[in-house]
Amino acid sequence: MHRPFSPTVRRRRLARELRRLREASGLKLSTAAKDADVPQSTLSNIESADARRIKARDIDALADLYGASQEVRVALHELSRESKEQGWWSKYRDVFGGNALPDFEAEASMIRTYQCQVIPGLLQTPAYVEAVFRGGGAYADDKVTRHVDARLRRQQILTRNRPPHLWAVVDEAALRRRLEDPAIMREQLQHLVDLATHHNIDIQVLPFTAGMHAGLSGSFYLLDFPHDADPSIVYTETATDSLFVQDPDSVQRYVTIFAHLNAAALRTSETITFVRRIIEDEGPA
Repeated sequence: MHRPFSPTVRRRRLARELRRLREASGLKLSTAAKDADVPQSTLSNIESADARRIKARDIDALADLYGASQEVRVALHELSRESKEQGWWSKYRDVFGGNALPDFEAEASMIRTYQCQVIPGLLQTPAYVEAVFRGGGAYADDKVTRHVDARLRRQQILTRNRPPHLWAVVDEAALRRRLEDPAIMREQLQHLVDLATHHNIDIQVLPFTAGMHAGLSGSFYLLDFPHDADPSIVYTETATDSLFVQDPDSVQRYVTIFAHLNAAALRTSETITFVRRIIEDEGPA
């Protein structure tokens, strides 16, 4: 079974490779577009990874102009083809919107996340997911079902062949949040304990005793990829929108924040003991 790929990651890689070839040829974008007979707006969109449908003719024309080898040409066409594919998440556009986190998770080698209000989505039980989306009555029943289905589908990356490494720092507040049915939270906490034994999952609790900490600005995902040509990105969201941060300096800022959170949080073994204690404090199911 091959590793799933992300159309968006491949589109970004194609954009960087074509930009690298152009710059290596000493050509400005306007000059390259004119010499290859490719509309400048089209080449600009390709190099900014905004073009979702790239003509094979344009790839060939640019490869000819840049003097690309046959091997590079074939790789460019392959990236172009893969960038047009649609992942399973395309069926859940009503859930994920235009910026689909699973698109990037599909190819990530490591996912680092800090969650301050709820259990990370990749670690949630079905009942907990439903409770999250029923909270506050913001979603109709059919929408809740769609969100639950989509989130459970996302979680399959953790049990696939060659899964990504998930490193989650979870604020104690998320563990202490009361649900209408306490049994749901107990099941969720036990699920965390069970998942913490998986080789590709690290879970740390950031206790209240840590005081003020680096993550007070909110939750985020930091995704790393196995290919050197694919730089890390950060994903954050609000109730109405989501944002992918790609600027290297900004991403590095999140890397530093996560390092501080990791240092302030309990170790994995301590986290398991901590969560078990909360389960005991909550009483029997």
